[in-house]
Amino acid sequence: MESLSDETWDVILSGTGLPQSLLALALSRSGKKVLHIDKNDYYGGSEAALSLQEAEAWADAVNREAKTSPFRNATVLDKIKDEVTQSSEESTQKLGFSRAYSLSLAQQLIYTRSNLLPALVSSKVYRQLEFLAVGSWWLYEQEQKNTPGEKEEPIAQRGSLRRIPGGREDVFADKSIDLRSTRLLMKFLKLAADPQSHASILQEWGNTPFPEFLESHLNISPKLQTPLLALTATPKTPAETSTSYALPRIHRHLTSIGIFGPGFGAVIPKWGGLAEVAQVSCRAGAVGGGVYVLKKGFEEKKGEREQALGDNGVRYDEGTGLSTVRLEGGDEVKAKWIVGSLWDLPSHSQAHKQVHDVEPNFITRSITIVSGTLSKLFPLLAEGAPPPAGTVIMFPTGRLERKLEKQTTEGSSTSPPPLYLMIHSSDTGECPAGQCIIYAQIAHPKHSEPHSLLQQAVKTLLASVQEVPSPSILWTLQYNQIYLSPEQPAAHDANVNFDKISNDHVLQLPDVAPDLALDDDVLKHVQAAYERIVGQEGAAFMLFEDREGTGDADNGTQGEGV
Repeated sequence: MESLSDETWDVILSGTGLPQSLLALALSRSGKKVLHIDKNDYYGGSEAALSLQEAEAWADAVNREAKTSPFRNATVLDKIKDEVTQSSEESTQKLGFSRAYSLSLAQQLIYTRSNLLPALVSSKVYRQLEFLAVGSWWLYEQEQKNTPGEKEEPIAQRGSLRRIPGGREDVFADKSIDLRSTRLLMKFLKLAADPQSHASILQEWGNTPFPEFLESHLNISPKLQTPLLALTATPKTPAETSTSYALPRIHRHLTSIGIFGPGFGAVIPKWGGLAEVAQVSCRAGAVGGGVYVLKKGFEEKKGEREQALGDNGVRYDEGTGLSTVRLEGGDEVKAKWIVGSLWDLPSHSQAHKQVHDVEPNFITRSITIVSGTLSKLFPLLAEGAPPPAGTVIMFPTGRLERKLEKQTTEGSSTSPPPLYLMIHSSDTGECPAGQCIIYAQIAHPKHSEPHSLLQQAVKTLLASVQEVPSPSILWTLQYNQIYLSPEQPAAHDANVNFDKISNDHVLQLPDVAPDLALDDDVLKHVQAAYERIVGQEGAAFMLFEDREGTGDADNGTQGEGV
């Protein structure tokens, strides 16, 4: 093929984020001619995994071209040198080679009840993936304040981590819970695990803050409410977390435990999290005949009169049913369908308009490389359980507030929402042996400054584990992420409309919600787009037979452009 313009495509996929990549996987057996492009020089989009040097280059690009992605205000602390070298004799107290790291921009755990896992199995790409167990969930508890006249200690020395019970056995084994509280917790766990009881509960209490429901309906004390809030992974304060939000998520957490093995209920993909799923899906798309081109996005709109294809960057021919778009470099390509995220579609200037038209959600993230194994955070959960490679820590609302107030000149009238740390061991392949990666995140109002809170949480964690030698921070990347919630959360087919362009064959896949755990809506939106394209509602979606003669190497080890 001399030029991309020489072909009439059935589908142009723009961006290699998780949703687009899963759609490429779904279309890989459809017989459709697929052109899959990405304006970046790496796979994964917002879910990409990068080496050290790639991460620093990414941060520079984010600040230089803030309008072309959902990320903002990226800062690298303790930048690496031009070339990172380390001999085998040097300790893990220093950074390793750049390629020894695979840092995920949007790390999420996957519950074992997620709809993604069976889809990866039925589409056969699971053979190219390896999943690792997420182990304990921890709660940071701050000790009592100093008595009058007592010398004040740094906040990092005044707290401890408490393991959150994950089920009935854990509750009975926790000696810090008295008999009455144990009975109340058991009553709640039974209720949460039984979905048939949820309808009546949510009808009466659904809009009530979850702590109020726990105290008024079940007599559960505030001290016991906090661990239950942690299991919801709520990004909001307790008062803002409704019972209708919390109860289904605790049900998901509890009922996921034990599906793939004793003790754990969530997994993470090895070698870079969701980026690895996206990469493997793209390989399957290539094996199915898709053409892949990196560093090739849609032409940016330069001005009102300079875009020959109109203000939206797309020209639609009703006679042929084809849309024409121009790629970077000047190629004009024709396709029946154009699919991408808000940030990857032809007129991504609409993304900025949408950001200003509605109030987006802002997430502050950081990625920190630390020396040390932090082994105390990764205990075996049960006999016969796999060794965990990930763990979760929640800093509840207000736990770090006192320290934050000392660091800021202006006090805040409201407490910040809870803060989450997800720690990955070197077993994930994301860092050298003897080191760990700490992914931190917190939701925040648009104009707040939570970066210092993330930094303090990481320092507090490292002080609390009491490991010898003391772990130290080697490198940190911090940044903000914008997320626009779908206007119709439950209507997956409606959500893939791109109403900013008057063309029913241009589909927008909503961004992946930046929660601690992957949401099932991601695959539901992908399926809605797939059914639009193939024209058969209910058509076999990701239900593939083995390709003849390929065996375990099927679906993605080789392909054009990958």
